[in-house]
Amino acid sequence: MKVLVSIISLIAFLLVALSGPLYKYGVVELGTAFAGFKFGVYTGIAALVLFALQVILKRKTITIGSAVIAVVFSAIAIIVPISMMSKAKDVPPIHDISTDLVNPPSFVAIAPLRADAPNPVEYAGIEATEQQREAYPELKTLTYSQSQPMLVKATEQAINNLGWELVNTDADTGIIEATDTTAWFGFKDDVVVRVTDNGSERLVDIRSKSRVGGSDLGKNAARIHALMDELDVVLNK
Repeated sequence: MKVLVSIISLIAFLLVALSGPLYKYGVVELGTAFAGFKFGVYTGIAALVLFALQVILKRKTITIGSAVIAVVFSAIAIIVPISMMSKAKDVPPIHDISTDLVNPPSFVAIAPLRADAPNPVEYAGIEATEQQREAYPELKTLTYSQSQPMLVKATEQAINNLGWELVNTDADTGIIEATDTTAWFGFKDDVVVRVTDNGSERLVDIRSKSRVGGSDLGKNAARIHALMDELDVVLNK
């Protein structure tokens, strides 16, 4: 039974751990990858049940190594998907976040790159706006005293510091576009920053949008916060 428990717990772990890379490199479709999550949870639970039976019926066959494998691998297979589902319940099911909800920055150079993406390049609309206002009221247009060219350069530097791919910069219009690729699943989420003059101050708006998925699990809002923080770091050097 010791070997059986170890094998099942390892399978549970691999179902969850490999779902992202297999999708990222085009081996499986997204639906199949998410199915791996579901079956990983079931398999992890089965492994823990078998381990409990082993403890009750064949305690002498248990070793520290086999116990660690069974508990750790099964726990990871169960906790990771459940934590993601819990996160999905805590955030609105939207994937398009902007600091300007009335006139969000538009994707220009990135638009052709999203031509085949399930989520269209256009702004998500009034429903997403209302949900964002409730979930992320702190995300608003930023104001700076620095010049537009300085802010454009600082934004480029912040994007590079965060490890995103800088797609295009239009200094004349103050538009900077970039793509952030997530490590595990390889999801590509796009970011556009708009720097505009407003008398004695400059306005900076940031928009982040996922190419796939109905809910972003709060990732786009977190990405905007990360860029805001990194921009402040760059400007204050």
